[in-house]
Amino acid sequence: MFFVDTIEIDGLGNRHYLAGGALTAVAVDPPRDIDQLIAAAARRGVRITHVVETHIHNDYVTGGLELARLTGAAYLVPAAAHVAFARVPVHDGDVIEIDDGIAVRALATPGHTPHHTAYVLEESGTPVAAFTGGSLLIGTVGRPDLVEPRLTEHLARAQHASAHRLAAELPDTTSVLPTHGFGSFCSSGQAEGDASTIGREKTVNAALAQDIDTFVAELLAGLEDVPAYYAHMGPANSTGPDPVDLTAPPRADAEEIAARLAAGEWVVDLRNRVAFADGHVTGSFNFEADGKIATYLAWMIPWGKSVTLLAESAQQLAAAQRELVRVGIDRPAAAATGGPADWLRPGEAPASFRRAVFADLAAELRGAADPVILDVRRDSERAGGYIEGSVHIPVHTLHQRIDEVPAGTVWVHCAGGMRAGIAASLLDAAGRDVVAVDDGFDQAAEAGLTVRTNG
Repeated sequence: MFFVDTIEIDGLGNRHYLAGGALTAVAVDPPRDIDQLIAAAARRGVRITHVVETHIHNDYVTGGLELARLTGAAYLVPAAAHVAFARVPVHDGDVIEIDDGIAVRALATPGHTPHHTAYVLEESGTPVAAFTGGSLLIGTVGRPDLVEPRLTEHLARAQHASAHRLAAELPDTTSVLPTHGFGSFCSSGQAEGDASTIGREKTVNAALAQDIDTFVAELLAGLEDVPAYYAHMGPANSTGPDPVDLTAPPRADAEEIAARLAAGEWVVDLRNRVAFADGHVTGSFNFEADGKIATYLAWMIPWGKSVTLLAESAQQLAAAQRELVRVGIDRPAAAATGGPADWLRPGEAPASFRRAVFADLAAELRGAADPVILDVRRDSERAGGYIEGSVHIPVHTLHQRIDEVPAGTVWVHCAGGMRAGIAASLLDAAGRDVVAVDDGFDQAAEAGLTVRTNG
């Protein structure tokens, strides 16, 4: 009897899998912090004999090489992937025996990358699940624009063909188990639902419902900005990532925090945006530990720049550190726990800024004030509706475009509040008078604000 255990990484929107039988198992697309998969195998009482990669990942650093080294497992990587380490090259049609009567069969599914390979889990020769990586996702497909701009349309067409191959060769009852698609920017769209099968995808997935030209045109038109840190993930995975070091970073006192800020380093406060707005170290930035810290911090920080983390507790610090190693931010330069009283030098006062909702902004506009309204959502979100007169600078570009924000008090908003909190902290650190709108954008029109659409 087979099993499949799912390791979910909410922050990056990915899933990783352990599958096997009574004695042995295969790990699929493991995350950098491999201890979760090792623990899952221990709970099952199985030995990891194989580690497989569906592709060289662009959105996270793999733990596959280290997991294979620690467990003695065979490390399987698509043969066409260019890597600098020893591995077992996988070709289309290869069958890898995992346990008694349980195997995985490799299916070439180019599109997300040229070498992408899916793995079909078979029990007694019958397909039961497909580890589809960045190929066929739940209700969508992986984006084809992460390798080389000149290949994007070619890979989009390959993605369509690969989806049809999976649909044609696998029974409708086969579970679809992708790596991406649960908030990952490797997905070309948001996953629809939590689970799926080949049969369901035939009815809901555009790759299977549309002709190739329509599919490609719509897919390419819907692609959004690629997180900047993706440029560093592929090379790290091709070279072979170093083992993870999750030991606590050096502790910084108030003097060292001030010195690091003065040196132009990034000091990141991990507390929630409400606490940060109420009081924080002047010049620090707010990336909530409970938000998409790995995605947004890695996207915005100049690559390789030193970062000091400020956390409420050792547990919050450790969780953030774990998330950051997944995207190659391996060692914070320093860290501190507690609150502003612990991080400020004697005599220093905490900085703060106002928080509001859209009804407050509407009231402000009815008065004599002429505030700057800054929308930090993505292009696709703004296309669906925006506040009349607002300035648009997506949050992931704001740190490079602060000078483009008009003079005056800045009321910054996003779709729900988290990205507005990041943006407000950047503006506050730059010395701007800022108000963070902590509200759902669906409340803007109801509050009396004029919402326009590009249509």
